[in-house]
Amino acid sequence: MKVNKSGFAAVCVALLILLTMGCSGSGSSSGAPRNSVEVVVLANGSAAPWLTAAALAVNEQEIELADGKTLFVGVVSRESGEAIDALHAETPVDMWVPENNTWPALLAENGNPAFETSCQSLAESPLVIGMWQPIAEALGWPGRELGWLDIGSLAADPSAWSYYSGGQFGNELRIGHTHPGVSGSGASTLLAIVQAAQSTTAPVQADELQSPIVQASVGSFESAVTWFSPSTEALASTMRERGAGYLGAGIMYESDVLRYQAGDPALVPVYPFEGTFMATHPGCINGAAPPEKVAAAEAFINYLTGEEGQVLAQSYGLRPINSAVAIAAPLTEANGVQLNQPLAVYDDVPPSTVFAVQDLWQSSRKPINLVMLIDTSGSMDGSKMRNVREAAAQFAEQMGEEDFITLIAFSTSPQVIHERLLIGETRSVVVQSIDRLRADGDTSLYDAIGLAGEIIERTSSPAAANAMIVLTDGVDTISSNYRFDSELINRATANGTTVFTVAYGNDADEDILENLALQANGNYFQGNEADITAIYEEISLAFGGSVGIGR
Repeated sequence: MKVNKSGFAAVCVALLILLTMGCSGSGSSSGAPRNSVEVVVLANGSAAPWLTAAALAVNEQEIELADGKTLFVGVVSRESGEAIDALHAETPVDMWVPENNTWPALLAENGNPAFETSCQSLAESPLVIGMWQPIAEALGWPGRELGWLDIGSLAADPSAWSYYSGGQFGNELRIGHTHPGVSGSGASTLLAIVQAAQSTTAPVQADELQSPIVQASVGSFESAVTWFSPSTEALASTMRERGAGYLGAGIMYESDVLRYQAGDPALVPVYPFEGTFMATHPGCINGAAPPEKVAAAEAFINYLTGEEGQVLAQSYGLRPINSAVAIAAPLTEANGVQLNQPLAVYDDVPPSTVFAVQDLWQSSRKPINLVMLIDTSGSMDGSKMRNVREAAAQFAEQMGEEDFITLIAFSTSPQVIHERLLIGETRSVVVQSIDRLRADGDTSLYDAIGLAGEIIERTSSPAAANAMIVLTDGVDTISSNYRFDSELINRATANGTTVFTVAYGNDADEDILENLALQANGNYFQGNEADITAIYEEISLAFGGSVGIGR
């Protein structure tokens, strides 16, 4: 198993901070109380907000344990796929809350069975299609049933989308879901499409993913996916921030929809009629932990599944598993919640199917036609340039076999080093070229962006999604062909190009870079030498790079 180093490092740093500084829900800066037993909880992003609030409540109550010590809880948020790496190492995790029981089984198959035997559901939330209410209503919601294959068909056929949507929500249905190698919901999204294509609720086996109808169904759905989020929480929050022009629908948990529902327009949960997966958010105690840690983790689970903890869970949009808790807002019909849904719940799949569906996804997702622009002006000399070379080379290593890359270095003028190379055949050549980049000269930022737009114009194909990454540590000083105006923005954003921009250090023109990214449905990053690798890793994830569990 290849370790996702940046994700692994992030988990370890977070855990180290948690243990040394007490960074839990309590907000304490002095660490756990002296006479306490600290429980470190690693939680998936959808459950983490609730668990963090619960940790705050527990820590304030100073719950006494059997040995006379008090319970102290710290929570670190990490998606299920990413957590696998941390839990393979010597990391002090006492309790893990993935989305379902597939993930402890996968961890056990990969050599760590410590979390597999003591898992208990803490709260539930079905995987749904989060959709803007006007779009859902145009498609017949709530009276008309919609399903996984319906959404895939509408996404693959712009004429059908125009007919059923009334032509008022753009030329195509843009969908987002989480990265299947990082988030449990991403893998579940693909598996739900497989289950729907197979018309079964029984666990899908790895060999069934070779079926032509399965591959066609996944390919149809993935053709409309324009962004892969690191978590359902990030997906929901970005949809709320960007609005209907950014994504028409996102695959997330019911609880995520409810947390980001309010606004104009509202976000509503659509329950696929074929069935879906249910996140049970199991609390899995580390069986290898010391007895006092196990007892403390059990005490925290008792709080979470008790009435107070379950009422708190419900306030975060999660369905309580304690029958003594009366159903209340936000789990109401007024919010579009249908508690009788899903009518069919898909069973957890074996670990081998998770790996197989990742492979299917890599071959089914839409290839990227990427132009990577790297500032090589004189101000980038030294450690700046070294760190960017390392991060960009790692990005190229993670690109899919069928992706294309154009590499542009810009200083006094932009230089096209490679144009539209198939990365699967030229990966080592591209990495070597990145390693040879050197810093010197002025900054022709605008001319480089304009040139990138020109290249995308002549290399664009319906079979690939166009994307651009722009990294600079300064402002334009010498461009002669372009300036930052509507012409340059139109050039950069033409052909459906998604633009990611990185302001490297404090001297870059942040307003221009952020404006360009927002108008091109991309993301803007403010980075420095310490985090540039993590930024490129996040961009790689958004493009569907080969990262995460098993990669």
